[in-house]
Amino acid sequence: MVLSGIDISIIFLYLAVTVILGFWISKKASRNLDSYFLGGKTLPWYMLGLSNASGMFDITGTMWMVAIMFIYGIKSVFIPWLWPVWNQVVLMVFLAVWMRRSNVLTGAEWLKTRFGDGAGSRMSHISVVIFALIAVIGFIAYAFEGIGKFAVMFMPWDLSATLAGIHITSERMYALLIMGITTLYVVKGGMYSVVITEVLQFLVMTVACIIIGIIALKSVSPEQIAAVVPEGWQSLSFGWKLDMNWSTFPDTINQALNSKIGSDGYELFSIFLMIVIFRGILVSIAGPVPGYDMQRVLATRTPKESAMMSGFVSLVLFIPRYLMIAGLAVIALVYFKPESLVSGNELDFEKVLPYALSNFIPAGVLGIILAGLIAAFMSTFAANVNAGPAYIVNDIYKKFINPKASQKVYVRMSYLASIIMVILGITVGFFVSSINNLLQWITAALFGGYAAANFLKWIWWRFNGQGYFWGMVSGLV
Repeated sequence: MVLSGIDISIIFLYLAVTVILGFWISKKASRNLDSYFLGGKTLPWYMLGLSNASGMFDITGTMWMVAIMFIYGIKSVFIPWLWPVWNQVVLMVFLAVWMRRSNVLTGAEWLKTRFGDGAGSRMSHISVVIFALIAVIGFIAYAFEGIGKFAVMFMPWDLSATLAGIHITSERMYALLIMGITTLYVVKGGMYSVVITEVLQFLVMTVACIIIGIIALKSVSPEQIAAVVPEGWQSLSFGWKLDMNWSTFPDTINQALNSKIGSDGYELFSIFLMIVIFRGILVSIAGPVPGYDMQRVLATRTPKESAMMSGFVSLVLFIPRYLMIAGLAVIALVYFKPESLVSGNELDFEKVLPYALSNFIPAGVLGIILAGLIAAFMSTFAANVNAGPAYIVNDIYKKFINPKASQKVYVRMSYLASIIMVILGITVGFFVSSINNLLQWITAALFGGYAAANFLKWIWWRFNGQGYFWGMVSGLV
């Protein structure tokens, strides 16, 4: 698809405003580490809540959720429970207040509050730093994979190139370009720039979601949906098995859809849901991973505001996000063209979102929606890039290498650490072929290893630093 001039103008205008705003705010971030990574703990709770919601409204996850809505229908709302979706509720009730009272800079530093300052505390501190850095690199790679797939379907230029004998596809080049633009204001402006730009980005995304919802309501009828989906697609209820058999499309497409259901492993849906609910409760009580979510909690002005911020996130996130997800999924189903989802020799259902946008959204409106989706990517990427380096600078460089350096030196080291994290995340992203594969690794392997030790640290008073360290290490391994 070739974008119209007005769509391209809207996208470039949005990018320019975001970068200018980020640099304009950046002067406040260079005072000290607290200002750079936590905004000096002066930002209002509702702005931090919108920023947190904006970071969770990522384009890669949205592409995946549109794909599973397309395949599994209404029941797909249960599949994202693989993520710790009740995390914000548990944070609101008690965890956020406990964390904010410590007045620390990072999740690793918080462990001193829990385990004291002995050998066990120092061991657990190291394990959390390692986990945080691996998690942030994984999330950057995850974002890199999604934005490239998305951008190449809309942008009119072929940017493929060969550098140092290595062929880089247009998909990867677009990802590098957009990540580079975002990195500029994130590295310079720290938490202030990230939060202010994310509030703007969330407002743009919400407008885009409402527009998509209205277009879907006007262009698709219930009868049209019923004619193209299998039995059970429109129902939230299910039996012991999923029992969803696609037969409404040509045979090759039906086989691909049914094969996808089989390979995903969700056929025994009742067992899957029981495991996911148990795991979701466990992971949610374990608390946020040491990343941007925890950073927002620690950046609030008071413990009370940390609880209010956490509760606000779910309130503002899910309604607009599902307007977009459901709207794009039903549009793609009713007006489905299989050839639009071909990647290599296979159907790539992660392209449902860009397919629906490119074929059914009018010029002008498409520019606003694309700006919103690019905003979704930029906010998630920015949040991770700002959160990860805090563990390098505060918990490694300041603690072990140069504890007496000036605040200016620490801020400059933060710039360098941010750039290093971006380079490492992009490098990993080059070796990833599927959003779903990376998502399964993050949610199942990485979060699974994190959950047990962190669950115990909150609820078992005899749990010590050594136990926490070995629990984290064995989980990571």
